[in-house]
Amino acid sequence: MSQNIFIIGASGFVGSMLARHFLANGQRVLGLARTDSAEAALRTAGISVIRGDLDANVAPVLAAARSAAVTIYAAQVAFEREPTIIRTLCEALAGSGKTFIFLSGSGVFMQRTGGAWSSDSFAEDDPFVPEPLALPRVEAEAIVRAAAEHGLRSMVIRPPVIWGPGDNGPVASVYRSVAVTGAACYIGSGLAAYSNVHSADLAQLFALVVERGQAGALYHAAAGEIPYRWIAEAVARDLGVKTRSLTMDEATEVFGPFGALLLSACSRSRDPRTRSDLGWLPTQFDFLSQVGEPRLRALASL
Repeated sequence: MSQNIFIIGASGFVGSMLARHFLANGQRVLGLARTDSAEAALRTAGISVIRGDLDANVAPVLAAARSAAVTIYAAQVAFEREPTIIRTLCEALAGSGKTFIFLSGSGVFMQRTGGAWSSDSFAEDDPFVPEPLALPRVEAEAIVRAAAEHGLRSMVIRPPVIWGPGDNGPVASVYRSVAVTGAACYIGSGLAAYSNVHSADLAQLFALVVERGQAGALYHAAAGEIPYRWIAEAVARDLGVKTRSLTMDEATEVFGPFGALLLSACSRSRDPRTRSDLGWLPTQFDFLSQVGEPRLRALASL
C-alpha cells in the first residue's frame, strides 16, 4: 500500500539511499531541502520537495511531518542540536499515531581503545557507558522512545558503519591515507573493529520497521565486523604499497581529529531483537568487496 514518507536528510548518504528504496517500492517520498542545490537534486531523483530549515524555518518541516504517514529523521547535524530538534518533532506529532523513525548510530557506545580490540559487544538494550561526544544523541534516542507513551509510533534504528555505493567510510579513509603517507594506514595495533551493514540491507530494515516495528523499540543492524588493520592490508595489496601503524598524534595529522577518533575505536554490536521481532536478515557481508573500486583508488592519488 502506497503512503507518504517524509525523509529529513533526504539529500545525505543514508537519506538518499532510503528515498531511492522507498520510491522503487511504490511509495511517495517527500524530502526536506534547505538550499536550491538540494532541492534540484531531490527533484531530479523524483522526490517531492519540502523547503524548510530545522532551525530558521521549521514550520514547513512540522507541517510535512504531520501530513505524512511516516517521518524518517536521517539528518546529519551537530550532536548537541539533536535533542531540541527531536523533541520539537515528537511534540508536534504527539497523539497522531503516525510513524516516526530516528536514525542513530552505534557510536553512542563507541569505546576509545587506541586501536586495540575490545571484547565488549552490545545488543539493543544492553547497558553501556556512552561515548561523551554522543551524550546528546543518547538523549535524543530517549526522547524518541519515550514519545511512544504519547500517541506516537516512534522508534530508533542504531546501525553501525554503513557501506555501499558512494560511501565515505573507513575504506575511503585508508585510501586517502595512502595519498598523504604513501602507505595504507591503521592506528595502534589496528585490531579495533566497528560492526558494519550494507546500505541495501539497512534500507530493508527501515522498510520492515515501517511495516511492523513496535512503538518505543530500538533496533540494531549488524552484518559483520572487520578490524581496521585488515582493511589497510587489503588496500595495500590493491595498490602495491606497504601498511603503516600510526600513533594517535600521527593519526590526527593523517585522518583529522574526528577521523582518528573513529578509526581507533571499537564499536561492536549485535541485533537479536531486530532479527527475532522483524525477521531482518542481511544479505551482503563482504565489507572488503569495496576494495579496488575506481572511485576509491582515485583517493590514493589526491
